[in-house]
Amino acid sequence: MILCCGEALIDMLPRETTAGEAAFAPYAGGAVFNTAIALGRLGAPAGFFSGLSTDLFGVQLAETLAASQVETDLCARSDRPTTLAFVRLTNGQASYAFYDENTAGRLLAPADLPALPDRVSTLFFGGISLVNEPAAATYEALMAREAPRRVTMLDPNIRPGFIADAAAYRARIGRMIALADILKLSDEDLHWLEGPGQILSLARGLPGPRPEARPRDGGRGGRARRHRHGRPVLRRNAGAGGRHGGRGRHVQRRRSGRAARGGCAVQVGSGVPLP
Repeated sequence: MILCCGEALIDMLPRETTAGEAAFAPYAGGAVFNTAIALGRLGAPAGFFSGLSTDLFGVQLAETLAASQVETDLCARSDRPTTLAFVRLTNGQASYAFYDENTAGRLLAPADLPALPDRVSTLFFGGISLVNEPAAATYEALMAREAPRRVTMLDPNIRPGFIADAAAYRARIGRMIALADILKLSDEDLHWLEGPGQILSLARGLPGPRPEARPRDGGRGGRARRHRHGRPVLRRNAGAGGRHGGRGRHVQRRRSGRAARGGCAVQVGSGVPLP
């Protein structure tokens, strides 16, 4: 089973009532949440781990996961509120009012970490869940605990607007990159972490052991590094969002199987989704 570890939230999307009044409609979301949904819909054994509320929005999140055959029994349930993201559209551009203080997801702590059953073979981490404490440190602790015995994947899916302490965030992502068997970065992610430069050179400079690699055209403008056994990580980009990313991760897992220790499979691409 692939266990997706990270944020679940409610996107409050702008709508208009039949009376013409402005309103918001709640939709289940979050990059890591969407990855779990995508895997479940593809038929891959999938689970989700996060701090999940027992409020009405938490119930909506749990029901959405269950409808896509995603297991939620490892989630840390509490009566704290669910994270909400109110979306406002101005000339087609979205801005957000983010309500995350004292929520079930934000206050996830190391004491909430479950013992993982043997059926969990792979853990996926990423998204805005790696930004704020104490949840971010909790996910890092889970990755460090499980990396010696299970495959781990990291997709930071960096959102600079959510990051208040860039130095602390870069340090955390660097430590997690060093632990990851599989790493997915967009061009924008890589430049935010490493600065300007040529993509492949920057990728080679990431933390942790790296095999020798050749650049490979991702098919739609992306580039992928080869696995140390010569197999391409992905021939096409996995996609920038959680939904497309789930499809890309499933394809990668089916093609390559368990990542080899001592070498990290790295995909860097422009985020164009698979057709």
